[in-house]
Amino acid sequence: MERAFKARVSGRVQRTGYRRFVLEITQEVGESGYVRNELDGSVTVFVQGEEGLVEKFLERVRETPLPTAVKGFEVEAVEPNSEVRFFKIEFGSLAEELQEGFGSMEREFRDYREEFGGFVGEFRDYRQEFRGFAERTDKNFQTLGEKYGEISEKLTQVLETLRKESYETRRELTRAVDALTELVKQFIRERGST
Repeated sequence: MERAFKARVSGRVQRTGYRRFVLEITQEVGESGYVRNELDGSVTVFVQGEEGLVEKFLERVRETPLPTAVKGFEVEAVEPNSEVRFFKIEFGSLAEELQEGFGSMEREFRDYREEFGGFVGEFRDYRQEFRGFAERTDKNFQTLGEKYGEISEKLTQVLETLRKESYETRRELTRAVDALTELVKQFIRERGST
C-alpha cells in the first residue's frame, strides 16, 4: 500500500548539503517526492511510496552526517500525489542556490580546519629540511655558475682562435686567388703574342 508523508525538518539543515543527502537516500530506496528549502530556514520533505520503505526513508533522513544538525523533525501523513513520479530537489532562485552552495562549502572547509591545524606542526618540522635543501640548491647553482663561467671562458677562447684562423685562412686564400689570377692573365698574354 502506498503512503505519503510530509516532514518539516529544522535545525542546521540549509547550506549544509542536506537536500542532496535526502536525494541520494531516495535514489537508493526508490521513493518519489521532493525536498525544498523554506524561508524560515527549515526544509520540507514530501515522500511517497511503499509503506515500509517510506518509514525507513524517514528514519534515515533524520540521522544526518555533519555539518547538518537536525533539531526538529515533524512528520504528518498526507495524501499521495499521483502526479509525483520521481524524487527531486525543488530549487529556489539562482541567488538562493548560490548561497546554499557556498554555505555548504564553507561549513565543509570549516570542518577541515582542525584537521589541517594538526599539519602545522608537521610542516614546521620540515622547515629545517627545506632550508637545508634551499642551501644545497643555492650551492649547486653557484657551482653550475662557476662551471658555466669556466666553460664560457673556454668557448670564448676557442671562438676567438677560430675567428683568427678563419681571418688568416681567408687572407691566404685571397692572396692565392690573386696570384692565380695574375698567372692566368700572364699565360693568356703570352699565348696571344705567339
